[in-house]
Amino acid sequence: MAVLVLDRRKKPLMPCSEKRARLLLERGRAVVHKMRPFTIRLKDRTAEASTLQPVRIKIDPGSKTTGVTVIREDDSDPEQQQVLMLMEVEHRGHQIKDALTQRRAFRRRRRGQLRHRAPRFDNRTRPRGWLAPSLQHRVDTTLAWVARLRRLAPVTAIDQELVRFDTQAMEAPEISGVEYQQGTLHGYEVREYLLEKWQRRCAYCGARDLPLEVDHIHPRSRGGSDRVSNLTLACHDCNQAKGNQPVEAFLAADPKRLQRIKDQARAPLKDAAAVNATRWALFQGLKAMGLPVITGSGGRTKYNRQRLGLPKTHALDAACVGQVAAVTGWNVPTLTTRATGRGSYQRTRLNRFGFPRGYLMRKKQVKGFQTGDLVQAQVPTGKKAGTYQGRVAIRATGSFNIQTAQGVVQGISHRHCRLLQRADGYGYTFQPKPLQEDASRAA
Repeated sequence: MAVLVLDRRKKPLMPCSEKRARLLLERGRAVVHKMRPFTIRLKDRTAEASTLQPVRIKIDPGSKTTGVTVIREDDSDPEQQQVLMLMEVEHRGHQIKDALTQRRAFRRRRRGQLRHRAPRFDNRTRPRGWLAPSLQHRVDTTLAWVARLRRLAPVTAIDQELVRFDTQAMEAPEISGVEYQQGTLHGYEVREYLLEKWQRRCAYCGARDLPLEVDHIHPRSRGGSDRVSNLTLACHDCNQAKGNQPVEAFLAADPKRLQRIKDQARAPLKDAAAVNATRWALFQGLKAMGLPVITGSGGRTKYNRQRLGLPKTHALDAACVGQVAAVTGWNVPTLTTRATGRGSYQRTRLNRFGFPRGYLMRKKQVKGFQTGDLVQAQVPTGKKAGTYQGRVAIRATGSFNIQTAQGVVQGISHRHCRLLQRADGYGYTFQPKPLQEDASRAA
């Protein structure tokens, strides 16, 4: 994974390799500017536009996780791309929704505590384009990371997967241009939709991590249609065993699974609905940054990923957004950033009935540290002697907990801690390199 580089005036330069960054730090020509994502700042160089190459940010929006990839384009062929950084942003929309539900319950309880007070709805207006807080969070988090990466790398353009499923291509593939007319992407939109809807497993036996085939719930030979509501996924054995039987006859001995398939065939995609609700808000936010924004569909993303033989991850999906001929340097660790928030105003812990069960301290800083800071602790002696690095959870006594990659280490004195990076509302971890054999199971 490449290391982000800034000049002495904190202007972005072209990223460099880890070896070159290590040499620059050892020779005193650079200092560490940021730990996550790792960025160095040169002491003796300023940015020159002529030495910068085209760098592009690619985004694969998701309901729970958004894939972000920073790539460098080849000057002679922009579709030849080299991966500089893989990143996945984990959203906390579900936590926001749960917190709002709890707040609504508390307000309802207070309205009837002394006397009943009816809720007011006629004095609340919503602006045009309003999104629920849990959805707005996904847009804001993605835009914040794009803006941060623009400050750390010389970004010249942005690619976004605007539509998860191209419904026009699903209904009439011939209307979307010569690619669909020639059959290059025919079927990829439908398959991607079905894979998301049926959780990438056989609807009849539940098997996964094997090739799946599209099956008609009500057979075509018996009058079934090709609409996506009549399609499901099945492994080869189940598809052959079912044949042209009605699903009621094939699953007559398993009524529970039969009912579950019927319910799921009619059920909407909740996560896909969240992505569709925020896609245009994200697109408008990216356009407002003043950079060219190129969009693509989920079907084309999957087509590129399978054609290039890449494993199925959110970050690599982002690398395959838009027009891609080849991707190099993709087998690197992925930086996972989990949205944790910046604390809470609530200083009282409540039980399930809404009554206080504990109180938090009023100060958010102890001995210069705050919960969420990235620290390094060097304990010289005792049972916990050693070096630990991770996010800190403070206590009023000055004895902290540190969340490391191996687990939580408790009771570390603040005197042994050294601040590496202030809390910024995210927790950082690294995923190992994706395996090449995973690409065969991503279909």
